[in-house]
Amino acid sequence: MTNVWIRQVRRKAVWGPKRTVGALCLLLVGGLAASPADAKTHSSQAPKKQAGAPGAFVKNYKIDDALTDAADHANPNLTTRVIVTLVPGATLPNEFKKYTRNTKLDLINGEVLDLPNGVLRKLAAHPNVFRLHFDRPIKTHNYRTSITTGARFVTDFMGITGAGVGIAVIDSGISTWHDDLTNKSSTLYPYGNQRVSKFVDFVNGRTLPYDDNGHGTHVAGIIGGNGYDSLTEKQGMAPGASLVSLKVLDANGLGTISNIISALGWIATNAKTYNIRVVNMSVGANIKESYWTDPLTLATKKLTDQGVVVVCAAGNMGKNAAGSLQYGGITAPGNAPWVLTVGASSTMGTFTRFDDTMAAFSSSGPSYLDFEAKPDLVAPGTGTVSLAVPGSTFYSTKSAYLVAGRLGLGSMPYLALSGTSMAAPVVSGTVALMLQANPSLTPNLVKAILQYTAQVYPGYNSLRQGAGFLNSLGAVRLAQFYKTARTGDRVPTQTVWSKQIIWGSHRLTGGFIKPAANAWATGIVWGSAKTLVSTGDNIVWGSMTVDGDNIVWGSSALGDNIVWGTMASGDNIVWGSSTNGDNVVPATTSCGARRSMATTSCGVRRWATTSCGAHRPMTM
Repeated sequence: MTNVWIRQVRRKAVWGPKRTVGALCLLLVGGLAASPADAKTHSSQAPKKQAGAPGAFVKNYKIDDALTDAADHANPNLTTRVIVTLVPGATLPNEFKKYTRNTKLDLINGEVLDLPNGVLRKLAAHPNVFRLHFDRPIKTHNYRTSITTGARFVTDFMGITGAGVGIAVIDSGISTWHDDLTNKSSTLYPYGNQRVSKFVDFVNGRTLPYDDNGHGTHVAGIIGGNGYDSLTEKQGMAPGASLVSLKVLDANGLGTISNIISALGWIATNAKTYNIRVVNMSVGANIKESYWTDPLTLATKKLTDQGVVVVCAAGNMGKNAAGSLQYGGITAPGNAPWVLTVGASSTMGTFTRFDDTMAAFSSSGPSYLDFEAKPDLVAPGTGTVSLAVPGSTFYSTKSAYLVAGRLGLGSMPYLALSGTSMAAPVVSGTVALMLQANPSLTPNLVKAILQYTAQVYPGYNSLRQGAGFLNSLGAVRLAQFYKTARTGDRVPTQTVWSKQIIWGSHRLTGGFIKPAANAWATGIVWGSAKTLVSTGDNIVWGSMTVDGDNIVWGSSALGDNIVWGTMASGDNIVWGSSTNGDNVVPATTSCGARRSMATTSCGVRRWATTSCGAHRPMTM
């Protein structure tokens, strides 16, 4: 029996007031104002956090909180699913090999075990072991969409369809057959006339494509459906892209983070074989620790360091049980700065952009514990129509939302769903279009272009909408421009573009992107102040300009580079306050709970942690 006993713990955290710093191009993400009535006095000096580096709140542990509770308080004879990461060059001690599930996690030098609670501390104390982690559960979180974002113009009039770009979908699998996944190119695929390059099953070990849940096929259709059954009306974002389906969820949509890490490891090994440039993760887990120690987030970093763009859903915790807006609901691995985290907007059922709104369910930032400004941007994710799988769990449990096609089939080929799970593949498809237009783009540069071309909508702060609402057409145009840009060429900016980048917890404005700047190099942690975190060169992202709508490539109105950490007074703008350019992280109270406070005009948001570090998002 696999089980874990978790002792009830309650901690409170509140954010503190900000200090305004007068920098030309660095503005605090979101307008924050303290509420004296609810603010708590910090009991000790707040530890400092350097941009892009682990802060004082990152624990240096051998066994995580959930397993500590299991070891101390649970039945010692019950077993708990554990991820053990080993020190470099070490192997699993022989006495513990009988507990292994034969699941190697080579990407993080780890293995998965079903370990009795009574021997958890014994394994943790072994010199071969680096860390023990609870293998926590994961969960899942289009004609109208492609028109609203501009992707349909890209495919129909620019001739860019994502052709040649491989997109890995980590989800519940993919349908054995769907008309909208048929191949219209000369490329040969291994599973008949379906645009699926490879299927790998990390749940049941089957070799042929299937999707007994239905979520993964819906996601895949948003990315790459060709609209066959709807006469192209419900075409996806990148109908020419190749799909790689990695099944990590069962028929009920359940799985664990070790399944995802195994899938990420497979991608790291096979990315070149299948030209995988994008990974879509419309799945996520609760945040239990910093992204600097979480094996799930660290596994995604291995891929982005290889040049693969990892797109994650932000989560669907935008409102609490009472229906009130809440902050801090981002899920892992979307809390990591190196991934592209996507919230959800609503098209309001129209083809135009002017009436688009935020989806109420979409999770808001900042991220729990690390206080990362998230999401990175938002995309349509409400009432999204995509592929259905007859016989799947979704086909029966969500039958009220099945949608007919245009060909008079015996079954309903489409299904309407809402969630950030639906928004993430909209961005993944857009990234495929960008990479076909300009294959040299790095993950950081892809994120920068998406943010710079996004459209900011009034009434939402940056912890709700990120840098703004996705503009696929603008992103592809700018990506294509950078492929061949020469001195004297006019940058194809538009008035609706945000012309901003949210770098860490800072908003950069007043300039334009230079693709050769070191901020966009592979391996640079998004939000860092220096190329080697605390040493190396200052981060440069672009050049300053006065007239942001009239930029000529190769020239600059002021001629100065915008260098991270040297603008204006040199102070970085941070959550809470700024001291000597360092970001300030939550203060530790006498009971060990960390407090940090950030408020808006509507009042203080608070996290309350239960179940050994699991958090309830802040409510408003």
